[in-house]
Amino acid sequence: MQDMLVRLYALPDGACMRSSLAEQGVQIRMCRPYEIHAVEQWIARTFSTRWVSEFSVAMAHQPPGCIIATQNQQVIGFACFDATARGFIGPMGVDPEVRMGGIGKALLVTALEHMRAMGYAYAVIGGVGPEEFYARTVGATVIPDSTPGIYADILPEPH
Repeated sequence: MQDMLVRLYALPDGACMRSSLAEQGVQIRMCRPYEIHAVEQWIARTFSTRWVSEFSVAMAHQPPGCIIATQNQQVIGFACFDATARGFIGPMGVDPEVRMGGIGKALLVTALEHMRAMGYAYAVIGGVGPEEFYARTVGATVIPDSTPGIYADILPEPH
């Protein structure tokens, strides 16, 4: 899986996305430190323990490096940054039950806006899964010869 590069000075407007989702009862916001255990459990149950590890790193710095989507006081999505490496976005994911409603797009753009506000001009999406989503949403481009990149020699998940 390749890495992709995003120009943070050319992002779509996240405020409109967040406002539209808020009308549907979906909040896009920074994860709070006292919510770590609830979000960790949701990530482990919905995705993987590897992603829990990366989320933990993202939440260990100030300001926290994770944006979450909530609905009815339940986590339905997340997007981390500065977790695996400085300047990296991810992991990120949306509950399979609510995909295709713009939540992933809003999470991605909001996390990237936070990175831009911190002084980054570019962000790396490491080990991309849905290349087309990132290209369409934020104009991400593939970084040549970036496989396996930072994700080489990964230890297996615990059983």
